This record gives sequence, C-alpha cells and structure tokens, in this order.
Amino acid sequence: MDILRIAAFSHNNQGGNPAGVVICDQMPDEKEMLAIAKRVGYSETAFLTQVNDGWRVRYFAPEMEVPFCGHATIASGAVLGENFGEGVYKLITNQDEITVSVSKTDKDTFVAALQSPKTWSRPAPNEYVEKILKEFNLTIADLDANYPVRFAFAGSKHLIIVLKDRRKLAEMNYHFERVKNLMQEKELVTINLLWVESNQLFHSRNPFPTGGVYEDPATGAAAAALGGYLRDIEWPGGNSFDVLQGEDMGCPSRLSVYYTMKKGESVMVSGETYHILETNG
Repeated sequence: MDILRIAAFSHNNQGGNPAGVVICDQMPDEKEMLAIAKRVGYSETAFLTQVNDGWRVRYFAPEMEVPFCGHATIASGAVLGENFGEGVYKLITNQDEITVSVSKTDKDTFVAALQSPKTWSRPAPNEYVEKILKEFNLTIADLDANYPVRFAFAGSKHLIIVLKDRRKLAEMNYHFERVKNLMQEKELVTINLLWVESNQLFHSRNPFPTGGVYEDPATGAAAAALGGYLRDIEWPGGNSFDVLQGEDMGCPSRLSVYYTMKKGESVMVSGETYHILETNG
C-alpha cells in the first residue's frame, strides 16, 4: 500500500502540516486504517477510494477517526491533481459531500482549495470556558472582548478562543490528559487559540490531544470553522483573511480563508503543498 506524505498549507515551500494520503482500490477496515495512521505518526492520514463520480474519503488520527480534516483534504487534493490532473474533485466524507479543487504552480507544486461542510457556531457555557482557560493558565481578562468564546463547526467541532496578547499565544501550554478529557466532554476536535494581528491576518495555535497530538501546525477544518464563526458574530473585517499557524512550533503554515455572507454556507480554505517523502506502507 503506497502512503504519500504531503505537507499542506506550507508557507514559502516550508513548514505546513504533514498528512498521509493513501489511494486504495478498496477502503481498508477501521482497525487497519487506525494502525496505518499510528505508524505514519502524523496528526491525520486520509484514505481515498474512487466511487462513481467522486472519491470516498476517511480521516484517521493516531488515536481516533476524525469526521473531517482540512489539511489532509488539501493534501489529498494535491495527490489527486498529481495523479489525475488539475480540476475539481468531489469527496464523500462520513457525513457530507465536499469538493477540493487543485491547480499546479510554476514551481511544480500544487495549490488546493477545499469547500468545507456547512457551518454553525453557538456560545460556549461560561463554566466550561473557565475550566478550559484554567488549564491553559489563562483568565477571562486575557480574552479579546470583541470575540466571544464559541463552539464552531465546519465538518468537525472546535472551540474558538481569541486572546488579546500575542505573547500569551506564544506561551501556550497545558496538561495533555486533563484537556483531552475536557474536550471529549464536548466532542471537540481541536481548540483554536487565536490572536488578531489585523482584519486580514490571524495567528493560531491548535491543541489536538483528542487525536493524540499536542499541537497541530495547520488546521483547515478549524480555519473553516473560524470563517463561519466570524460570519455568525457579524465580524466587520470582511470575508477573506489568512491564518498563520505553526510559527511557535517552528513549522510555519499559511491558510487562506474565504466565505460568503450567507450564514451556514460552506467556507473555502486554500493553501500550498509539497511532497515530504514517499514510501511503501
């Protein structure tokens, strides 16, 4: 079984979030996919098999199946583009149908853009927010009052927390098991900690202990959920922006986000890719 290793949402052909991509004649069983994801060791590995006019896709972290993964979708788009040509591909996830479009750059790499599942957001309970903040050595006073703490969904569920100090974002640390347990209570995939540099640029860190990963260097699903969240709170900054993630990990990543003004609609997230390594599984 060929396992391709692709960095998604790279920045100047560096950094990005590595994902495994496996093109299968038939979808393996769940135990085999989980075992492969553990062996690959990335935050997610995508498994794809062709069905009719699209591709069935499933996403596995080292410890769990994930309903939707943005960076593994971008990586999958690059692999499909490389093998079958530029264009738009339909992907069938466990719960939705989405698309990923892919084009080749003049550097012989690929840029891919996903259209997320539909979005929603809602306020997070104050008691729960206080518990999360305590685990990150934060208080309500550390939050940017312009951005309420909310759950946000774009194929998977995230918690959006916006800080008013870039230094606090850089100092992020937490107790892995305690935060994992708190996240599992609310079925969160990641916590999206953010700092707003401008209306065009957000900085992000994404703890992912539910998937067995301390921090994700680029999270397309969280970026899509952030777009839906900003639309829901009627953010005045416009409907396109970039997210810089992975900087504090030494793995810089850039995600470009665009959304329409209609609440609940799909959000577009795009980024560059490059090959890390190819090997036989």
